[in-house]
Amino acid sequence: MRVALAQLNPTVGDLRGNRRLVEEAAAKAASERADLLLVPEMVLTGYPPMDLLERDGFVRDQLRELDALLRASERVAIALGAVLPAADGSGPQKLVNAAVLLAGGERVAVRAKSLLPTYDVFDEKRYFAPGSRCEPVRLSPDGPLIGLTVCEDAWGDELGYSRDPSAELVRGGAAYLANLSCSPWHVEKAAARRRIFAELASRHGVPIAFVNQVGGNDELIFDGGSFATDARGRILSALPLFEPAFAIADLDAPAEGSAAGAVEDPDAVAQLEAGLCLGIRDYFRKQDFAQGAVVGLSGGIDSAVTAHLAAQALGPDRLLGVAMPGPFSSDHSLRDAEVLGANLGIELRRVDITPIYESYLSVFGQLFGKRDDYGIAQQNIQARIRGAILMAVSNAEGRLVLATGNKSELSVGYCTLYGDMVGGLAVLGDVYKRDVCALARRANAGGERIPQNILDKPPSAELAPNQLDSDDLPPYDILDAILEQFVERGLGPASVTPPPGAEPKTVRDVVARVDRNEYKRRQAPLVLRTSPKAFGSGRRLPIVHRYWGGAD
Repeated sequence: MRVALAQLNPTVGDLRGNRRLVEEAAAKAASERADLLLVPEMVLTGYPPMDLLERDGFVRDQLRELDALLRASERVAIALGAVLPAADGSGPQKLVNAAVLLAGGERVAVRAKSLLPTYDVFDEKRYFAPGSRCEPVRLSPDGPLIGLTVCEDAWGDELGYSRDPSAELVRGGAAYLANLSCSPWHVEKAAARRRIFAELASRHGVPIAFVNQVGGNDELIFDGGSFATDARGRILSALPLFEPAFAIADLDAPAEGSAAGAVEDPDAVAQLEAGLCLGIRDYFRKQDFAQGAVVGLSGGIDSAVTAHLAAQALGPDRLLGVAMPGPFSSDHSLRDAEVLGANLGIELRRVDITPIYESYLSVFGQLFGKRDDYGIAQQNIQARIRGAILMAVSNAEGRLVLATGNKSELSVGYCTLYGDMVGGLAVLGDVYKRDVCALARRANAGGERIPQNILDKPPSAELAPNQLDSDDLPPYDILDAILEQFVERGLGPASVTPPPGAEPKTVRDVVARVDRNEYKRRQAPLVLRTSPKAFGSGRRLPIVHRYWGGAD
């Protein structure tokens, strides 16, 4: 059986444009004599459509585009993901997330997704009724039986569901399994998928074809990474990560493929760079932000890496850097920002914020009385002046502000509301400081883009004389090790192992800061998701609570 895998990049809500993507793939599949074209889950609506599914006319208009694909199915059978009314629409969930088989100009079969993920970034039980029918389908009266599954349906055994739709399909006689997916990316997710599907194919003794969406939609990044395995779980064909792609896989070919682990993905830092660039690029492209981006360049590593990624994603001509030295800015910070701008080939403007800052001090004197130091209010007003300038550029020139804070800072609230947190997209909000440094080193692998002095100097917000991040935070290697256990692995503070050089009190202090600063994260820009647990829709905690996880 010759199966065409079309790794597409749909846009949520672009029903007609998404249908055209499927038509183009169908024409190519027909020209290469494929028996079946596979395209991703919910490809016509784009994923995730969220409450658009409840908007009057949305599903109806999508069904019209589904019908428009019948003509393309006259040349090649198409299995695609779509949203359909549930057969029994008596409950609150009147829709199903389904795999639909089109062939010979007709809708041949519909198989609703059985396992509906409702955890982390997923909320499918909010919208869909689960399918109960796991029966294979035939492309033709004398053709082989194919088991159509949708994303989570192939993860039943791995995730501990009580049902395993793939096993049910094989017991029903399926000779092949096909999985239509919208599986969000995090670093090294592709290798985990191949392992799971290789084990599934080997366990059931059937070839599997997996096709995944690619592209960025809001906070989520989809890496593609589609593939096909033989009945022993060996890879027959693998598509690249982070780009639309098309391939033909012969599921009956001699088993000459490689083991699932033998497919070479880019290393973790290369994946991180590629994923973030894709997330930035699609966020701008799909919203028609034609004027590009603006980023404040402090001379620090976070803003430098943000600028590097944005220049890669959008092109240097669509990125503006603004350096805003203040009374405590070091000379080298401004020089580093200027060298960075030249290395990246972007426009750089300089605005001295000292006069504005001094005006604020005059106002503070009226508000609070004359003092030598107004403490945190005096420090943070500098960040807020810079945020206001960046937003003025955005208003005047239509550029989207990119926030530059990293996950380490965002976790513990080492950031200023309405200051360095302003913007429409937080590029590094799910990237720990250690990984920001790794991205910077990678950026310079082919020649200096980020000045070496930015990598070498100790991190500083430069909001007070001789200020260093280490004055207020544990060393970043210690901080990141604690955060990874608490935020991503979900360990309670009493279960977090203090990293070398840290005491249990350090763990308690960090955890307390994470919880105290939930209110800041609720007001943060959209964070591109790169880890299994990012700040955003996948992590939902109350702002007000008094549970400290049993810590002393």
